[in-house]
Order: sequence, then C-alpha cells, then structure tokens
Amino acid sequence: MSAPPKTILSVGAAEEADIRAAVCAALGVERLGGVRTPAETGDAAAFAAILRDPAVSAPIYDLPDAGNISAVAQWIEGRVAARARGEGLLLFNRDADGAIDGYSDVAVWPTRASGELAGAMRADRQNAGQGGAGALRTFGWMFETIGLRLICLTAALDNVRSARLIEAAGFVRMGERDAIRADGSVRPSLYWEMTRAQWRAKWGDAAQQSA
Repeated sequence: MSAPPKTILSVGAAEEADIRAAVCAALGVERLGGVRTPAETGDAAAFAAILRDPAVSAPIYDLPDAGNISAVAQWIEGRVAARARGEGLLLFNRDADGAIDGYSDVAVWPTRASGELAGAMRADRQNAGQGGAGALRTFGWMFETIGLRLICLTAALDNVRSARLIEAAGFVRMGERDAIRADGSVRPSLYWEMTRAQWRAKWGDAAQQSA
C-alpha cells in the first residue's frame, strides 16, 4: 500500500484539479517511449503471468498474489478506480507482439501535488539499460506533464540495483520507512524524495522535454 510522502506541500484547488484531470486523461503517455497502455481488468491473466517470475515481483512490496487471478483482477480494478478519481495510473508496457513486458504504477496525491512510482520489467528485458532510461522519462513526465511537485520512492533495504538507479536520478535519501505489503506485513524500506525544482536543476533541458 502506497503512503503519501513525508514532506507535505500546500496545494490550491486549481492545481489539484489540473493534476486530477491530467491523470484521468493519461495525458502525454504516448511520449513515454515504447507502447504503454492504461491497465484494464481484462489484462489480469497476462499481468499475472509476468508476476509469477520472482525476478519481476519479488522486489515490489504491494503486488497481488500472482497465483490468484481474481486477486490480480481486483488489484487492477483498484488502479482503474484510482485513475477515475485522478489519484493513480497503472500503465502496461507492451512488446512487439503486444504482450505485457513491464508495468509502471503511479500513485498520486493531488491534494499534495505529490506522487510515487513503482514498476518492473519482464526478466528478459532487465539489465539492458532500458529500466533506468524509462524511469527517467517517467519521472520527467510526472513532474512536467502530470504537474507534480514532489515524488517519493521506496526500495527494500537490500535492493542495491534500485537504490543505485534512484540516487543516480537525483533523489535525496531521507532515512527509512515501513512499507505495508498486500498481506498486511511490513517491509522496512529505504526512502527518497525529489522536488520538481531539484529535478529541473539536475536535468535542465532534458526535464523540459517531458512537458
């Protein structure tokens, strides 16, 4: 279960409305690279298939039981409902054959102009440099197109690869937090934040290309 950032931003009604509208419309998704489609409940079986590989699902704390298609469908339904409220967007990456080869799960708190990103790629697509580049495009899109001013991220204490990617992107480590798994258990996690101003200061013109 995603939790709002530790840092609390003040947000006006107009800014909140703009963020919700951008999320509902999946604004600018086509500029993220590859083929990305908003999730639908009919994708449950295909999504469960890639989650059965621990290389995909083990590092992520809040995924449903891949062996239970109904649970996966219910999880997707929750994300579809969140999009309708302007509070989240689940995107599936598609390969050349149209099969799901990854996902991005964006949680949004419009009243805080803040969000969180989780995601993974199919095992055969990992360690090819695509994950890092895709994450950077998604961070830029969250800041510059969706209109967020703060993004928070977590990773398991032993997830060295994700920690390296997160810090290379410019996120600031802010201690730890307890992440709550789908079964209610707790995963101690490293915790980072980055503001839009920090993103622009680090990435400059590249940041603006995501607008």
